[in-house]
Amino acid sequence: MLRCCALIAALILVGLATVQAHADRRVALVIGNSEYREIPALKNPDKDADDVSSTFRLAGFDVFVAKDLTKLQFEKEFRNYLAAADGADLAVVYYSGHGFQIGGENFLIPVDASLKDAADIEVQAVKLDDVLQQLRAKSKIQVIILDACRNNPFPRKDYWLRDQLIAAGGTGLAQVKSSLNTLIAFATEPGAVAYDGSGDLSPFSSAFSRRALAPNQEIRSVMAAVRRDVVEATKGAQVPWENSSLIDEVVLMRRASRPALPPVLEKTVPSGVGPVALDLPVPVDVDGGSVTISIERPPALGRLILDGKPVATGEPIEGKDLPRLAMDVPKGADAEDQVDMLAYAAHDEWGGGSQGILVFRVKNGEGAAGKQLVASLESKQKQQVVERGIHIAGAAEAIENRDVKIPVGVGPVPLKLDFPTNDPAVSVKLASYPATGTLSLPDRTLSPQSSLMADEVDKLRYEPQIGAVKPLIVGVEIRADNTSSKPATMKLSPSVDPCDTQAGEPLDLQGVVPGLLPNEIGEGAVEACRAAVKAYPDVARFHYELGRALLAAGKVEEAKKAIKEAADQGHVRAVFELGYLNATGTGMPANRKQANAFYAAASDKGDPYGMTSWGRALFNGYGVDRDTGKGLDLLLKAAAMGHTYAMNDLAAIFTEGRNGVPADPARAVAFLKAGVERQDMYSMNLLGRNYLSGTGVEKDPKTALTLFQKSMDLGQPYAPGSLARMYRDGVGVQQDLAEAQRLFELATDRGDQSAAYDRAALEMQRGDKADQAVAARYLAFAAALDLRNEIPDAKATLAKFGAKAKTAALKHMRAELKSKISADGSLDDQLVKTARAVWEQANPRRDLF
Repeated sequence: MLRCCALIAALILVGLATVQAHADRRVALVIGNSEYREIPALKNPDKDADDVSSTFRLAGFDVFVAKDLTKLQFEKEFRNYLAAADGADLAVVYYSGHGFQIGGENFLIPVDASLKDAADIEVQAVKLDDVLQQLRAKSKIQVIILDACRNNPFPRKDYWLRDQLIAAGGTGLAQVKSSLNTLIAFATEPGAVAYDGSGDLSPFSSAFSRRALAPNQEIRSVMAAVRRDVVEATKGAQVPWENSSLIDEVVLMRRASRPALPPVLEKTVPSGVGPVALDLPVPVDVDGGSVTISIERPPALGRLILDGKPVATGEPIEGKDLPRLAMDVPKGADAEDQVDMLAYAAHDEWGGGSQGILVFRVKNGEGAAGKQLVASLESKQKQQVVERGIHIAGAAEAIENRDVKIPVGVGPVPLKLDFPTNDPAVSVKLASYPATGTLSLPDRTLSPQSSLMADEVDKLRYEPQIGAVKPLIVGVEIRADNTSSKPATMKLSPSVDPCDTQAGEPLDLQGVVPGLLPNEIGEGAVEACRAAVKAYPDVARFHYELGRALLAAGKVEEAKKAIKEAADQGHVRAVFELGYLNATGTGMPANRKQANAFYAAASDKGDPYGMTSWGRALFNGYGVDRDTGKGLDLLLKAAAMGHTYAMNDLAAIFTEGRNGVPADPARAVAFLKAGVERQDMYSMNLLGRNYLSGTGVEKDPKTALTLFQKSMDLGQPYAPGSLARMYRDGVGVQQDLAEAQRLFELATDRGDQSAAYDRAALEMQRGDKADQAVAARYLAFAAALDLRNEIPDAKATLAKFGAKAKTAALKHMRAELKSKISADGSLDDQLVKTARAVWEQANPRRDLF
């Protein structure tokens, strides 16, 4: 009978069940820029960032907090954030600091910006539209909140914007068009100024932090409340404003979870012995709030008592008091056992509720049998208390001092704590939340105030924050009803997979490390990445990095397969790589049109490599109708993301003036200096040439020498040739032809066709002492490495050499080859073909430099 009643009770609860939720991915980047170096500091952004980041963390976001960012630091932090935001349901950027507008474009200002020259805005500031476009490519919903509408503090008033000099706006930020499912909020209306206020927080940030914590409030309602608060605080001087195209509801502080109750419990209650404790477990609000209980259906066979007082139907009881609820069943007339039921409801402070049912059998407590029953129940209750104590101790032991290794960038990782109990009376409260990353269950993300039921602990997961690999401490409090709690702590140790460290790529917006250039990938990378793919077959990044490692090892066919697998799984850089393989004819016939299609697809997804290659194709008309404006814009966007290849392309455009874009050597130098600041060896070599020639800067051979030397030490192929010419001509150094010869030969080994030509010329300058075979050798290398036909004189000069010298050079080069090649064609053709084979044998990798 008791089991039957329990089944009926369970069926009653079925109608109250809800569809299980899932844990949305919500990521926030909070920036506070206060300590400006070239302009007056701001007093509030530092504290604004602390306050707002705490708000988002309480709301269950993965929060990236960054303060006083330089431009380089912004690029790094933003890339890590974008990697975390990839596929997110909601991506938020909150910025407090200096910002102003130029020609309707809004710019956020890093703390190291000086903005003294017209080109500085492109390399020192952050364009808001670039931030927004990246978020659109990554996430379902975007929210940008700006407490940055301050006066332009810089004395200069005109800056380059694409191909025009534009005057900066005097006040505030410009209105921004938002795309679908985007909200952009400003601390004040367009063109107006926001204030720091008199307190520790700006009026806007203070109001936002307070209002955003209102449970289950849609963000547009939150921002309306923020607007009212700021208008009141500033006496109408500042009116916050937002532009929204949201079609989905956005709730920052969600309180969707119901208080946790065991749905059906069973108990035996003796009659005629006075109030008997029902031992109902304390209801737990998983969001950390208080819970009240009300009796929905009282028992028919007795009355409910709490601390000696009767409890009426609907009367609120504090959740913590529920274990003391007792039932008094008077002496029964029937000797037969009777079954009864108690239905009660739990309510949290945000309107959530859940139902619980206690099914009990009433037995006669009189006589010897009754006394035996009471004694048995009391013994069972004492045993239960003892067992709970054991459960708590065992649970604490299971967690205490655990060190859980967590791989970065593979999604939420189960902690596998092997919690020793699923007693519904046992719960675990988070006492200290990890400083970065998120704890979650399959149905919800946990916040610093969250609690878990015992049967949920083994489902606990942690996802480390991209870019954060320091060990983290998590503290918990294990509780059971009103018994004393027991604390425990564990360590979470995020770690980067060896595949990432050995084959990750720079500027990969789905990557987790700064990355390596192709020539930096070592022999062990293939094995490491094969292991990563096997362990995480659904992580597209590992397939791509395996492809990179295979390319570096010269295994092109295997590499193509891995890269295509990564692209099919949604890895954007792999899409670009397919374009590069098509463009260079690596493992397939060269196909510029197909390459451009891949470049365009990667560019649309925000990949800086894709933007650079597609922008270069559009600007120059490589395999596509020329679109100078769009091409230039894409190159500028890629440079803004920190891509030095785009910076070098832009430097070339502005040095010479191309396709209607006016020459501006100073603007070119600004991009080259930005590349050097990012340790780009190509920028170093190019900027060295500018210092050597005095193009865009004052002539400075000493600085040129330093730049060439550093570039060469980093492995740049053309820097040895640049340095060799200084030694050959005695410019900035004492003339040293032997050193020039060594450097020209090193540059040739790295693939520099101009250095090979100059080495041949250096040999011929020796007159009668010249070795004709050596000169012919280097002319052959110049022609073999000149894939773009930039040195047509190489073949023409080689043709003038006698057969004896060329035959000697050919014999010497063939002796260097490990395998024979065909002897077809003229002697000159054989020389060039053999030189190419010798170089490729020494450089088997697709892209050594």
